[in-house]
Amino acid sequence: MTSPRARAIAMGASAGALEALSAVLPGLPGDFPTPIFVVVHLPAHHESLMAQLLRDACRLPVREAEDKEPIEPGTIYLAPPDYHLLIEPDLRLSLSGEEPVLFSRPSIDVMFETAAEAYGPGLVGVVLTGANSDGARGLRAIRDAGGIGLVQRPDTALASAMPRAALASCPDAASLTLEEIAQYLRGLVASR
Repeated sequence: MTSPRARAIAMGASAGALEALSAVLPGLPGDFPTPIFVVVHLPAHHESLMAQLLRDACRLPVREAEDKEPIEPGTIYLAPPDYHLLIEPDLRLSLSGEEPVLFSRPSIDVMFETAAEAYGPGLVGVVLTGANSDGARGLRAIRDAGGIGLVQRPDTALASAMPRAALASCPDAASLTLEEIAQYLRGLVASR
């Protein structure tokens, strides 16, 4: 399951997201070469502290994505509350206020699908804890484009519905603990 060709990482989480992301992202080295796009289901109309909390814990730069921003390597981009995060084919970020998908804006599926179009087989998709099925359709798009699918083992997730839906959609995805996901991602650096 090694992927020396990984050009980007796409992650999605919902209920229990901060704990899961805090178990994966802070372990990445400061020279991690690929951008990481993260969608977390957050309440609309509330300022999110997620970027600040992760920034304090991570060696990589962490920030909320901005519309039309060029993607930089080794940066963690978080979807801002109430906006879909899209990855454009020219490797820029785009924000959209279009209708929620599965009652969620930002939607993991929307980000995963656009990232799959932009990065094809160079994308690693990661579905973490969550209480609905957002991310399952998007992970299928990543796998169909030749990318790699990683899913938090449902029995280790605070909310298992999202990992279970992702595995039902992509039975060939690797089902891993948070530490195994972190180890896999760290291995992307060693494989270069």
